[in-house]
Amino acid sequence: MTPGLPSGGPRRVLVVDDDELILEVAEMSLSMVGGWEVTTATGGQEALDRCATELPDAVVMDVMMPGMDGSTAAVLISQDPAISHIPVVLLTAKAQAAEDAQKSGLPVVGVLAKPFDPMTLPAQLSLMLGWTA
Repeated sequence: MTPGLPSGGPRRVLVVDDDELILEVAEMSLSMVGGWEVTTATGGQEALDRCATELPDAVVMDVMMPGMDGSTAAVLISQDPAISHIPVVLLTAKAQAAEDAQKSGLPVVGVLAKPFDPMTLPAQLSLMLGWTA
């Protein structure tokens, strides 16, 4: 079995954003359009805690959040042997931040721009994560 991929059943994705509306739209998109199980968190530390307890198949995380930002959380996920296999995709509303994240060597598999299209979000994530849609 490949780390980060479920052995059966729907994919489990943790969505992390401090904006409740983004969380709601992403959760509806991934569960209703993608058929995935979605859990949410509102900050970087909560994301780390949920990764450790729930071991999601992937994390989709906002870059800019109060407290611990998404970039820091992504680095900490990659450094923890218990959860380092979980792929991270960053979300950002700033085009320059997306380019910077991709060039910076952050331990992420991709960067998605906000606003995103809820109808295509599961397919975009599947492509980034190497999952068949």
